[in-house]
Amino acid sequence: MAHEKTVPLLPCRSIDEMVEFYEMLGFTRTYRQVRPNPYVSMKREDLQLDFFGMPDFKPEDSYGTCVVIVPDTGELFEAFAEGMRAVHGKLLVSGIPRMTRPRKRKNVDNLSGFTVIDPGGNWIRFFAAKGEQVEPELSKLAKSLRSAVVMGDSHGSDEQAVRILDMALERDQATAAPVDLVEALAYRAELAARVEDEAGVREFSARAEQVPLSDDERAALAGTLAGLRDLRLG
Repeated sequence: MAHEKTVPLLPCRSIDEMVEFYEMLGFTRTYRQVRPNPYVSMKREDLQLDFFGMPDFKPEDSYGTCVVIVPDTGELFEAFAEGMRAVHGKLLVSGIPRMTRPRKRKNVDNLSGFTVIDPGGNWIRFFAAKGEQVEPELSKLAKSLRSAVVMGDSHGSDEQAVRILDMALERDQATAAPVDLVEALAYRAELAARVEDEAGVREFSARAEQVPLSDDERAALAGTLAGLRDLRLG
């Protein structure tokens, strides 16, 4: 059998809250039901997500999650980010709801991935379709960043990610390539935002922006540097 389709059905506190959030990301409501049970369907091109309402549901306690395989995580992330910035003036990077930036995940064959944590506390995990992965040799700092990303972006263990990255920065900052250093400092600033460490956000953002970069390096880091601007707006 071919052409099967799976539609995730995820919990939330309020279906109207979910509609507002996903419309911001470019989805359209295709179905809404209030009785006998709250239920809503949201669709964006071929991507469909359905939600059921539970009035006493606590988003911070949610285990709801699903994986979405897409051709290009960067393109979809930018579309979501544009909608988020249009509504909030910035990318939401901490609390519920929020969205992580596309980063390679060593626990998913080094494929690029990002996560949307919606108002229901559901983790919608977007990964690139598998293709030929040609990986250059990683520096020590880049390897530690990959490990921190697994803890922070895959498992939601931000404090553990902070510990991994702090140790790596102390050990490897002096010998790190500029691009690796900016990526690590920028992620450390984002982690600081997630754990409500405003001083850390300022410190690590400033350190990242002070790293000397060539024009090519700055172009390669355009998305990362844009993320730092979002943090400053926070």
